[in-house]
Amino acid sequence: MAEKKVIFVAFAIEDERTRDMIKGQSLYTNSPFDYIDMSVKEAYDSDWKAKVKVRIQRSHGVLAIISKNSLSSTGQKWEIACARELGVPVRGIWAYKDDRTAIAGVNTMVWTWDNISNWINGL
Repeated sequence: MAEKKVIFVAFAIEDERTRDMIKGQSLYTNSPFDYIDMSVKEAYDSDWKAKVKVRIQRSHGVLAIISKNSLSSTGQKWEIACARELGVPVRGIWAYKDDRTAIAGVNTMVWTWDNISNWINGL
């Protein structure tokens, strides 16, 4: 098995259930990635960006859950921009089969465990 990698997951709060599925997958012992849950459980405090930036810096890559909700998620947009600024690779996965929302500059793939594993293993 490949070396475990730390992956930051960026998502719109409306797609939290999809994030939970990815989190569940990471708990399997043969999962190709470690998962850091950076979801905001409380209202944003004044230094949330500094905290998130540190976690993105520690990550091998950022997996962005892409859906129509991403278009209005200011937090997710900032996380993606922060990763780009830091030079951390970003890859999108579509959250839903019937939603192929495009986010400028984010290469997005169909969500399969093989696609996610191959991307992570390539980091």
